[in-house]
Amino acid sequence: MVKIAAIGDNVVDCYLARGEMYPGGNCLNVSVYVSRFGGRSAYVGAIGKDRAGDLIRTALASERVDVTRLRRLEGPTAYCFIGHRNADRIFLDFDLGVSVFTPTQEDLDFLSGFQAVHIGQSSGLDPWVAAVSSKSLLSYDFSTRREPGHRREIGPYCYLASVSGDGLDDNELAAIAAELLGCGSKWVLVTRGRAGAVLHADTVSYRTQARLVEPVDTLGAGDTFIARTLFGLLKEEAPQDILGHAAEAAAATCRYYGAIGHATAIELGKMTPEILRGARHAQDWKTV
Repeated sequence: MVKIAAIGDNVVDCYLARGEMYPGGNCLNVSVYVSRFGGRSAYVGAIGKDRAGDLIRTALASERVDVTRLRRLEGPTAYCFIGHRNADRIFLDFDLGVSVFTPTQEDLDFLSGFQAVHIGQSSGLDPWVAAVSSKSLLSYDFSTRREPGHRREIGPYCYLASVSGDGLDDNELAAIAAELLGCGSKWVLVTRGRAGAVLHADTVSYRTQARLVEPVDTLGAGDTFIARTLFGLLKEEAPQDILGHAAEAAAATCRYYGAIGHATAIELGKMTPEILRGARHAQDWKTV
């Protein structure tokens, strides 16, 4: 069985126009998708002792994700306000809450029991990338972070380096992929939304088109693509087959609200003052 752990960010995505919140965050999403694809999955992270934390823990448990190393801390669970235009998600405001944490030696030892570990650039875990990669293969999501120095720092440790192609042309994305491969990444995945995706290796690149679907909500589609690609690489599937399966899975994610579903009602009367202040600053929150 493919065994993948994710360590890092989580969040509750608040769709105020719908009055609902959903578990999310790059690393949490990857852990759930891996389980849905049939792998053994674990999530290592930190949540608050609040309703949002309850939602996250319950969702992970129901998705058969190992939460042995999920800690609950004093303070708020991370949250993000989400708006939409034509089903494309818009990030309006956020607070990291207690989600940024310092891994313990016990966390690192736990990760050694998995074939691969996924980390996202928004998790604040770059200082531990080398330690994690010494325990297991490393999957790292650069997302839209594009500093060459950051790529050179993290790229040498990556089994799979993932990059969002948002706003860049083919030549720019090819140059980024070549740089990551040149500094030691084994595979580089470039996701481009409706333009499909490219999986690069040292001597060859594989391409796929996005699947045609009437999207409801694009939140989580990129994380789905990453999870299915990593899962397929560890299963030693053919790269072109991996991309096809990943495109189908990402399209399926676009058919429902929230990155992994599990909606629950937002009770504004029970929100913390920090969340309510953030809501007032999210000027676009009623766009759907």
